[in-house]
Amino acid sequence: MSSCINTLCVCVYCQIVKMTDRSGECNIMKLVKIVSLSLLFVVIVCFVAATLRTLTFDVNSGLQLAHWEKTNNIASDINQHQRKELLANFREAIQIPTVSTSKTQLNITALGEFDSLLRRVFPTVFSSHLVQHEVVANYSHLFWVPGSDLALVPYMLLAHIDVVPADENDGWEVPPFSAKEIDGFIYGRGTIDNKQSVMGILQALEYLLIRGYSPQRGFFIGLGHDEEVGGLQGAMNIVKVLKRKGVQLAFILDEGLAVLDGVISGLQGPAALIGISEKGQATVKLSVFKAPGHSSMPPRESSIGILAGAVKRLEDNPMPILFGEGPERRTFEHLAHRFGLPIKFVMSNMWLFSPLIGRVMERSPDTNAFLRTTTAVTMFNSGVKVNILPSLAEAYVNLRIHPAQTVEEVLEFIQSTVGDERVKMELVNGFDPLPVSSYDETSFGFQTIKKTLLDQFPQVTVAPGVCIGNTDSRHYTDLAKDIYRFAPTWIRPGDTQRFHGINERISKKNYEELVVFYFNLIQNCDIKELPSPHSAGHEL
Repeated sequence: MSSCINTLCVCVYCQIVKMTDRSGECNIMKLVKIVSLSLLFVVIVCFVAATLRTLTFDVNSGLQLAHWEKTNNIASDINQHQRKELLANFREAIQIPTVSTSKTQLNITALGEFDSLLRRVFPTVFSSHLVQHEVVANYSHLFWVPGSDLALVPYMLLAHIDVVPADENDGWEVPPFSAKEIDGFIYGRGTIDNKQSVMGILQALEYLLIRGYSPQRGFFIGLGHDEEVGGLQGAMNIVKVLKRKGVQLAFILDEGLAVLDGVISGLQGPAALIGISEKGQATVKLSVFKAPGHSSMPPRESSIGILAGAVKRLEDNPMPILFGEGPERRTFEHLAHRFGLPIKFVMSNMWLFSPLIGRVMERSPDTNAFLRTTTAVTMFNSGVKVNILPSLAEAYVNLRIHPAQTVEEVLEFIQSTVGDERVKMELVNGFDPLPVSSYDETSFGFQTIKKTLLDQFPQVTVAPGVCIGNTDSRHYTDLAKDIYRFAPTWIRPGDTQRFHGINERISKKNYEELVVFYFNLIQNCDIKELPSPHSAGHEL
C-alpha cells in the first residue's frame, strides 16, 4: 500500500510541475481535482484492504494444533462423595483468616492452622513417596513431584495462601470468613484471590495420586504465604531454594487473569485471558518544605497549596496513551473474530484504528488501565494543628507502569509535569514491567494451557493478556522465560469489584471446574513436545 501511495504522490508532483508553466483558474481546478481523486483512491484502497482483513483475519487460524501425543489420561470424573469432600475442604480453607495486613503484620496463628488443614485434607499428597515437600520461611510450601522422564524440563504451579483484610461492617452480606453458601455461591475472603487455586491444585494432585498417577514431566508447586504484601518472605525464599538446586523451568503458571463472561461488551461468548506480562509498579513521594508559622500571617503559598498544585497537574496530565505499543494489542486481535460488525471491522484493523480505540477506552477507568501508566494519588499528609502553618506536606503517588515504559521514564514524566523545584520527588520503591512471555504456536506452556482450557470449555475464546496487578510470579523471572498468569475462575459483570472488595465469592460449580482444570493440565504437560502447527484439527 505504501508503494501505491508513493506512486500517487509522484504523479501529483509531476502535475504540479507542469502546471507551473501555465496560469489561471483552470490549472488550479485541475490540481484540486487530481489531489481529490488521489485522496479518494487512497481511501478506497484502505477501505478495501481493511474489509478484506476483516473477512479473513483470525490470529488463531495459525494455531490449529492437531495430532497431540497419545496419552493415557486418567478421566477427571468426580463422584458425589468427592464433590462434597472437595467443597468441604475448600470451605474450611476460607474459614481460616490468613490475613496479611503489612510486611510485619501477618496472622501467623491462622497460617499455622492452614498448614494443619492442608496436611489433614490432603493426606496422600503429604504421604506419597512421589512427592517431596518442604516448608519455606516457616509458612510457605514447596512441593516437588519428580517425573519419570528426566529429559523433560519441569514446570511450576503457583498460588498464595494469604488474603487481604476483610471487615463485615464494610457491607458484606455474610461474615467474610464464614464460607457461607448463598444461591450456589460460596462467599468469603480468598474465594477468588487465591485459595481457589491453592486448594484446587492440591485437590487435583490428591485425586491423581489416589488413582495411581505418576508424571512423566516433573513439576513444582509453590504456595506463598505473604503475596498480598509483596512476597518478600514466601516467594523470594522459595526462589532461593530453587536456585540453590539449579532449577530451570519450562514455564510457570500463577494467578492473574480469568475467564470473562459478559464483561467485554460486544464479544460473542466468554473469553479466557492468559496473562503474558504484568504492569510494573512504582511508589513516589512528593514533598514540600517551608518554614512553619502562625496561621494569622500566612504567606501567598503554603506547603499544602504548592503540593496540591503539583498533584493537580499530575491528575490533569495523565501519562500518554500507549495502546498498541505493548502486548495488549494482541489481546484484541485474538478476540476480533468473535465480535460482530462494526466492532469486528475496527478490531481486525488495529493498524488503522488504534488511536480511535485508545480514545474510546480511556473514558472508563477499567479499560484506561490497559492503555497507559496509571497515576493514583493515594496518601496526602500535612499539618498538626489548625492554627499552625505546616512546614512539611507529603503526598504518595502509586503508579502502575505500562509494558512499553520503564520506572526511569515515568519519573522523568512526573518531574517535567510537576515542573516546580520546590516539590521534591523520591522513589520509595518500584520495578519495571515484567518480560512478555511467548504465546505463539511453538509456546509449550501457553498452548498446553490453551488446550486444557478448550477441551474443558470449548465455547471459550483464548487470548493473551496483561495483568494490571502484580503476583508472586514476578520474583521467578530468573527461573523461567515463560510465566503465565491465569486461573479458570469465571468473572461476570460486577465481579471485578469483588477482588479485594466486599462479597467475594465463587460458585460451587466453578470451584469444581478449577479442580478438574488442574487435574487435566498436570496430565497434559506430560507430552514431550507440541504437535506441528497448521495441521487440520480443532482449534487450540
